[in-house]
Amino acid sequence: MSEVVSYEVRGSIGLIQINNPPVNALSVNKGVLQGLLDAIKSGDHDPQVNAFLLIGGGKNFSGGADISEFGKPKAPGMATLSDLLDYMDTVTKPIVAALSGPTMGGGFELSLTCHYRLASQEAIVGLPEVKLGILPGAGGTQRLPRIIGAEQALELITSGAFVSAQNAKALGIVDEIIDEELLEGSIRWIKRVLRSGLPVARVSERSVKTNADPEAFITKARAFAEKKWRGYPAPLRIVECIDAAINKPFKEGMQIERKNIEALIPTDESKSLRHLFFAERQANKVDGITKEVPIAKIKSVSVIGAGTMGTGIAMNFLNVGIPVTIIDTNDETLQKGIDTIKGNYLSTVEKGRLSTEDRDRRVALLNGSTTVSSVSESDLVVEAVYEEMTIKKAIFLELDSVAKPSAILATNTSTLDVNEIASVTQRPEQVIGLHFFSPANVMQLLEVVRADKTSQEVVATSMSLAKKIKKIPVCVGVCDGFVGNRMIHTYLREAEYLIEEGALPQQVDHAIESFGFAMGPFRMCDLAGLDIGWAIRKRRKSEGLVSKRYVSIPDQLCERGWFGQKTGGGYYTYESGSRVPIVNPEVNAIVENASSEKGITRRTIEANEIVDRLMYALINEGAGILAEGVAQRASDIDVIYAAGYGFPRYRGGPMFYAQTIGLSNVVEGIERYSNQAHGEHWQVSPFLSDLVQKNQTFE
Repeated sequence: MSEVVSYEVRGSIGLIQINNPPVNALSVNKGVLQGLLDAIKSGDHDPQVNAFLLIGGGKNFSGGADISEFGKPKAPGMATLSDLLDYMDTVTKPIVAALSGPTMGGGFELSLTCHYRLASQEAIVGLPEVKLGILPGAGGTQRLPRIIGAEQALELITSGAFVSAQNAKALGIVDEIIDEELLEGSIRWIKRVLRSGLPVARVSERSVKTNADPEAFITKARAFAEKKWRGYPAPLRIVECIDAAINKPFKEGMQIERKNIEALIPTDESKSLRHLFFAERQANKVDGITKEVPIAKIKSVSVIGAGTMGTGIAMNFLNVGIPVTIIDTNDETLQKGIDTIKGNYLSTVEKGRLSTEDRDRRVALLNGSTTVSSVSESDLVVEAVYEEMTIKKAIFLELDSVAKPSAILATNTSTLDVNEIASVTQRPEQVIGLHFFSPANVMQLLEVVRADKTSQEVVATSMSLAKKIKKIPVCVGVCDGFVGNRMIHTYLREAEYLIEEGALPQQVDHAIESFGFAMGPFRMCDLAGLDIGWAIRKRRKSEGLVSKRYVSIPDQLCERGWFGQKTGGGYYTYESGSRVPIVNPEVNAIVENASSEKGITRRTIEANEIVDRLMYALINEGAGILAEGVAQRASDIDVIYAAGYGFPRYRGGPMFYAQTIGLSNVVEGIERYSNQAHGEHWQVSPFLSDLVQKNQTFE
């Protein structure tokens, strides 16, 4: 057939295999789809062939469409996925798909067009298109509801979730799980079933079942999508497609699906989500780190510090089967940390997200110690103690004397100079920053901080390990706050200026949450703890890093013991056990009094100004970071903000958003605000200004 698709006849079975590594993408321009169409046509006209088996070469059936071909012209004479599936729906011989590994998107839709589906034990299936701001465009919204019902199909398609082979069989997606070698086992299954008759069971000829009145179901689904997926247009359009599957003939439903995906592809939301999809993959490519750089095996980990961060960090390694020794010199703190880890796992079991057996296996890998010398056999040591340079340097000085020579020594510092920490050791090449985000066992982002002398092997090992523990790693350089916190400092400073000039905390939060952030700046501070920022400000003051315009409002809250949610009050008040913010008139009075003390005449600040100023602060600081080489590329900054700071994914990250609205508009906006009263702090980044003058973008 072709290099990417092979075809042979085994007895009475036409065996078709996709051979397009690494994920068997259904490429148009490489001829995968044309090869599949030619193979099926050949067997369809061959009287020797009574059935087809469609299988993927290598580890998986198919990872779906080749996303790199989005928006590119189709090679002339090549079949599309629609051409293939339309023909498959006319074939009079049964087509059986044998699924293995991740079978997703167009690959899953291809299998749904087959008449039967077999699967290996490790196969998983799903339609993740919604995560790219689109919807399944090859019949997924029409065929899946006909197989598993409208309710289950809507949940799977709008969530983009994956389903295991076992669950897929329970739902009726998979007809049989093959326990033996997939190819031979599938052939045996077909031969056995052929003897008793294997009808052509076209999914397109089925009707859609619902558990409730169809009209009421769609009305409820539409309302739910509008509420849950605010800012994302795809889920609402998926509901429209499911409605068509229920109420329209199959061909008409396919037309509605096509109309909706064509409407979604050019949207800013889809462009933003596709940008982040590629950006996360691009972030894995680090300057100077080639495939030839060796990656050390991390078989055991020690974590210094049994507080909130330390316990969360430890769980990441326990979750993937790596033994952890958690160390704290205080017996009570150590025991509390161990109990916290056990309690977190118990809670996960009670929620049905973890089996008791898996919980027991993870807990069995956990050990505690009160002596730093316990790290002696660990391959990786992660320091997660209080954010104080003298404490961290003392720990690394001790680690240098007790850790084995090959051990990687990592600090979880969020702002401090990793070079200075490394300088107290005799092995600075083994020192790296691993900046986990709180809660560390939940948040996906990991800033891998490459110090001046960190070796290539340590960087490569850290990036690889991050993926093993299911983090999204981004390699950054050393500066105060690295990338994420350096930018958030500028963002929070601008938020403070806004309330000093006339806005109130709740107005700022509402504006930025309406823009799409998961949480406004003041709610975020309350969640993180105002004492953390207070400590950083004290350090900056001691180092002479205080800005000319210093806002005292957060200090005044801290002086009252209002540290946020953990103390029941910060910028807002919180009822016991609740995370719901309640506006505190006393805080508003503090804000207004602070303006008065500085002689600032408060004014009404509209939501659009709030959003502009906060976004421009991020973008301008991000441009400075790029100019200094602290971040390797603009898209790395976007990944950091989407994965770690609640930036709305459907806007693509701050740097992509800047390009969406136009860099020249950003520069003009900054210059406009710099000319307002109290706008002296605004200075356009020379790097950003230079890009505009040259009519260039960040990428």
